[in-house]
Amino acid sequence: MRNIFFAEMLTSFLFLSIQYIKTFYNQTWMERYGEPIGADMVTMLWSITVSIFAIGGLLGALCVTLLTKLIGRKGTLLLNNGFAVIAALLLALGEKARSFEMLIIGRFVMGVDSGIALSALPMYLGEISPRHMRGSIGQFNSILICLGVFTGQVLGLPELLGQESRWNFLFAFLALPALLQLCVLPFLPESPRFLLMERRDEAGAEKAFRAFLGKKDVSKELEEVHAEGRAQNTLHMASVTELLLNPALRWQVITVIVTMACYQLCGLNAIWYYTNGILRDSGFAENVIPYIVLSTGGIETLAAVVSGLVIERIGRRPLLIFGFSAMAFFFGLLTVFLNFQDQYTWMPYLSFTCILAVIASFCSGPGGIPFVLTGELFEQSYRPAAFMIAGIVNWVANFAVGLLFPFMQESLQTYAFLVFLVVCVLGAVYLYFILPETKNKTFMDISQSFAKINKVPLVNKEIENELTIKAGSKEVEENGKPPGVSLLLYILYFDSLK
Repeated sequence: MRNIFFAEMLTSFLFLSIQYIKTFYNQTWMERYGEPIGADMVTMLWSITVSIFAIGGLLGALCVTLLTKLIGRKGTLLLNNGFAVIAALLLALGEKARSFEMLIIGRFVMGVDSGIALSALPMYLGEISPRHMRGSIGQFNSILICLGVFTGQVLGLPELLGQESRWNFLFAFLALPALLQLCVLPFLPESPRFLLMERRDEAGAEKAFRAFLGKKDVSKELEEVHAEGRAQNTLHMASVTELLLNPALRWQVITVIVTMACYQLCGLNAIWYYTNGILRDSGFAENVIPYIVLSTGGIETLAAVVSGLVIERIGRRPLLIFGFSAMAFFFGLLTVFLNFQDQYTWMPYLSFTCILAVIASFCSGPGGIPFVLTGELFEQSYRPAAFMIAGIVNWVANFAVGLLFPFMQESLQTYAFLVFLVVCVLGAVYLYFILPETKNKTFMDISQSFAKINKVPLVNKEIENELTIKAGSKEVEENGKPPGVSLLLYILYFDSLK
């Protein structure tokens, strides 16, 4: 979680420091070549600095299947801290070395770090979590992303690091939590599902289940994993090609592709582009705007926390459909308000209210649930390949938005949001008709939910019954939650602070 938190904090702070970084590019160019840098060259260097993060993320996503297979989920997260340390050094020392190339390479390495983390971390969380808490724990992804954005906004204030003489100091902070995680993460267990189904280490899996769940008798959990393994049609880790060609998983793959594409193409990145301009049009002083912008990060974080609290009650499907539908509604209103913004002095306030509503709608479901779903829709042998596909779609779409949105904004002006409205509507409609609810189901139950649409036979009742673990067990009825959840949440909370 450290990786995701600081990657988002870095991205948020980077955009707040855009003018200082462009000034640094100009000064470095002058020192090297004795003449000011051209406006086109500055724009090109800045565009490369921004977009290369997505290219690094794509590379990281492509590595995940191999890494998780060779060194496990925990091992992959440990290795990933090395990329964070390298990125921190490059970014922090780039200004001292008078090298804008170091900043660009540092952004690329940080992208690799994020690409690995956004696949390996949800996979790890999904495999270690009790199924009654899988959605809530999986939402830590979204919460940490939002906290990263908010922290970057806070640190970018003029009183802190939002000054020309201090902007590079933040980058050095990336190394501290990475080093701390390198010290702490080795003491956390590996994914018990990985140990049992891929390494055939039953003793290790039993020990891991006991540590995460906080109880001695984990026979039910072990039997669930054993039964899932017996029911799988393959015992080896499937490749991306095998996953794509498997007719029994066709609609799961399509669902992951659609949700991940909508996650990036729903227009949230475009919202950040308009926020400062709308506040200026509202008459706010330039030195006040950074403090008002904090409300966007605060709303984002609050919505993500609320989503994490209610996801196990409401379910994944309703939150996703509501989130995309609400975004479409507020994008429509925002388009209307922006077109009348010059005619009424109070109209920019309504526009800013719509921006906050779009952000809250995104974080209520679409901001985190796609990562949870990717881990839930596939059985163990197909999960790494599924996360690779999800990662590829995520980062390609991210790069496409960064590349195409300036042209969309130039040609469509305020009507550009109608494109995102259509994306959100299409995403909501698809999920309404295709996605089954995955709340409180075993991985095999979820696979069987797609059997009809995939036109494959159901698993025989004997295996299905064997996989069913009664949620109304005595311990759950007495405690209201699976035993040991407090320990698991404590571990995750401690890890998130790094």
